[in-house]
Amino acid sequence: MPFELTGFDLDAFVRSTLAEDLGQGLPGGGRDVTADSVIPADARFSGVMDSRDAIRVAGLPVAAAFFRALDPDMEITLLVEEGAAVEPGTDLMRLTGNARAMLTAERSALNTVQHLSGIATMVRHYVDAMANPACTLLDTRKTIPGLRHLEKYAVRMGGGSNHRMGLWDAAMIKDNHILVAGSVGESVRRAREAGVADIICEVDRVDQIEPALEAGATRLLLDNMGPDTLREAVALVAGRVPTEASGGITLETIRAKAATGVDYVSVGRLTQSAPAADIGLDFTPL
Repeated sequence: MPFELTGFDLDAFVRSTLAEDLGQGLPGGGRDVTADSVIPADARFSGVMDSRDAIRVAGLPVAAAFFRALDPDMEITLLVEEGAAVEPGTDLMRLTGNARAMLTAERSALNTVQHLSGIATMVRHYVDAMANPACTLLDTRKTIPGLRHLEKYAVRMGGGSNHRMGLWDAAMIKDNHILVAGSVGESVRRAREAGVADIICEVDRVDQIEPALEAGATRLLLDNMGPDTLREAVALVAGRVPTEASGGITLETIRAKAATGVDYVSVGRLTQSAPAADIGLDFTPL
């Protein structure tokens, strides 16, 4: 089944990534000088991609697309499902085909799977630490430019959910918007009168809650509040709109904050700071 993400062009991503690695358009660029000079054009390899860590898997179909872009006839078998939890030493993918194509696509394929699996793995750690099925873990817009759709996909593979995808699908009123508009209520009112359906308003004090709700906020982001203040805020909101805890949340603090009754907890480091998973690819000449 083809790998499809709304708003993401897999073919364009693969082409541009390979073009960057091959130096297309640069003097002397456009080829893999090592593989072309060392490996015979008709040489064939078999390969196995495996995990050296316990991880949540994400990105294997994207990796396969890199190899097929350079060898359309390459035989590729994905051995685990996306989002699967695997132990160290688990084989993730087997492939057989042109040796030059494998070596040229190797780093782009591995970089992608390592990065996305790293995100999915960190997300799973946060979901497990939260230990609260009544509260949903969200990502943020703190993503690497050009990789947002893939990184947010990896969040889903780890068991989290996505916040807004960009600047277009919901209003997010924060302190700088409030500074210009003059108040929380005025900021929300302007967004509502502009016809915006989803209006998320950040509040960092409980006295901002009522003005935001009265003006028409559809969700409140409770920023940098401790558990006691979060409980007070949730009680004041009284279920009128969903609530979200955000700001400086760590593995050590997420359970206590999720237990305050908020509907969501958002964590920027899921995409901003996830370490790459340790995944390798070993080849055998045929």
